[in-house]
Amino acid sequence: MERRKKVRTIDFHVHIGLKEHWHEWVHEYQQSTQSEFYTRYEEMIDPQKFASYLKSHGIVKAVILPEISPITTGVVSNEYVLEFCRDNDIFIPFCTINPFVVNNPAKELKKYILQGARGLKLYPSYNHFYPNESRVYPLYTLAQEERLPVLIHTGSSIFKGSKVKYANPLYLDDLATDFPDLCLIMAHSGRGLWYEKAFFLSRIHPNLHLEISGLPPKNLLNYFPDMEENIDKFIYGSDWPGVKTISSNIEAIKALPLTEESKRKILYENAARILRL
Repeated sequence: MERRKKVRTIDFHVHIGLKEHWHEWVHEYQQSTQSEFYTRYEEMIDPQKFASYLKSHGIVKAVILPEISPITTGVVSNEYVLEFCRDNDIFIPFCTINPFVVNNPAKELKKYILQGARGLKLYPSYNHFYPNESRVYPLYTLAQEERLPVLIHTGSSIFKGSKVKYANPLYLDDLATDFPDLCLIMAHSGRGLWYEKAFFLSRIHPNLHLEISGLPPKNLLNYFPDMEENIDKFIYGSDWPGVKTISSNIEAIKALPLTEESKRKILYENAARILRL
């Protein structure tokens, strides 16, 4: 019998923000999940209280994501996220660049790197650009130079105004080839339409990974029957506050018929390697 160890967790996909940052349809969705975000709102928007909440559920690090998607979900600025994460080492701040609202995306990215951003999140289907467009290539060049991971939304979204055509994982084939030393992560792993494609691409590209936020853990082995053959590429994320509690999906993953080593890789080890912890 395999020896069981306590599994630490890195949550690679956490959204924060004030209620006024989000459009009404975002609130409607989050409320439909009966998320604790709404029942314990004051705790969730206070950095120290939120850090304590995460730690109480065994989360040792959390990637905190901004979002600049005024046509779909709303705006949580890079500045807000960096300030939220300041002086609290459980939080790992990422930044985001919307290529339609800045003149020089790479210059903007460099600014936030200097302010402490430790990764980049892109929202192609929310901002309406293809991830392999030439306009965003300078972002990948800089991220590769700075050894920053890049998390890119792939697959479906339920929010008004999003266009799934921009979220096809196939576009990341260009990126993985053109930037072989860049760590690329497919948020949601091609959710809905492209699980098989996302999995295949992660097998052929050493620098391309699968992040499983927004996917019901009980279905993971249906989406990825050969998951354990590629287990070093899977990364856990909750997509908080789009889940009922921060730990519900963690417990569901622990219940999967996977080896304990595989569970440790999904929940902690793969993310720790990528984040160079």
